[in-house]
Amino acid sequence: MKLIITIPAYNEEKTIADVIRSIPRRIKGVDRLEILLYDDGSSDRTSDVARANGVDHILKHKRNFGLAQTFKDAVSEALKLGADVIVNTDADNQYDQKEIALILEPILKGEADMVIGDRQIEKLAHMPKSKKYGNILGSAMIRFLTGTNVVDASSGFRAFTREVAEKTYISSGHTYTHEMIISAHYKNLVTKNVPVTFRKRTTGGSRLISGVLSHIGKSGATIVRTILLYQALPFFSFIGGLFILGGTIGVVRFLYFALVMGDPSGHVQSLVISSILVGIGFNILVIGFIADMISYNRRLIEEMRK
Repeated sequence: MKLIITIPAYNEEKTIADVIRSIPRRIKGVDRLEILLYDDGSSDRTSDVARANGVDHILKHKRNFGLAQTFKDAVSEALKLGADVIVNTDADNQYDQKEIALILEPILKGEADMVIGDRQIEKLAHMPKSKKYGNILGSAMIRFLTGTNVVDASSGFRAFTREVAEKTYISSGHTYTHEMIISAHYKNLVTKNVPVTFRKRTTGGSRLISGVLSHIGKSGATIVRTILLYQALPFFSFIGGLFILGGTIGVVRFLYFALVMGDPSGHVQSLVISSILVGIGFNILVIGFIADMISYNRRLIEEMRK
């Protein structure tokens, strides 16, 4: 079994050496272990320091593309190198790399296709409240919309099989964390959580994601967009159904006054509004069918690219 540990990095020369040195080179159940660093256009010596500390593979973007693209490129390269299992970790030394064996265990036992390192956010005193509650809200949103048991959806410390890497396609230009979980769920792949250590960052703010509020907004949009990719028809049918129901109630009300009470005067306006609501509802249903066909076409393209 070949394991490749991917590390997306951007201007992390102060911490990357500690990350690499703390990665265990021998793990029970793993026959071959390699480390792949993908430098997202760093302007410092991140790649040089990584090379000096024994990284097996180093690739670098010519400019900064962001976390999502760097992660995608790192995973793509890991697949080309023959990885059976991939572990993704961060370059800022907030994760304890000795716990790689912990998040690998459910996969090696055949109990999961993907394992998310649960940072136990509620207990973290060093995480800013805005970021903490944003992460909690994002995870709760994914649980509500999909029914998955994910606890810490934003965690970048995760292990996943080759099958997960091949079947989940990241389209977001912001971050991969939520989209990957949702995609895996709708591909009938099993995700588990494992509690891990999350240390306080010692070298300033995040290099790969800046702006907490912006991150929350973009992540929320990514979650909704990904859900719609797989559940467009049920979603639009529900919304359209509400409009049609509201309009139907108004029509029935008008008919009651017209046929039973014999006096529809004064209720024509509500009939017009009800008709508009019914029309809007049917238009939303049509949008749902179109979105569902687009979604189906997207899934076919994903199957063809494997």
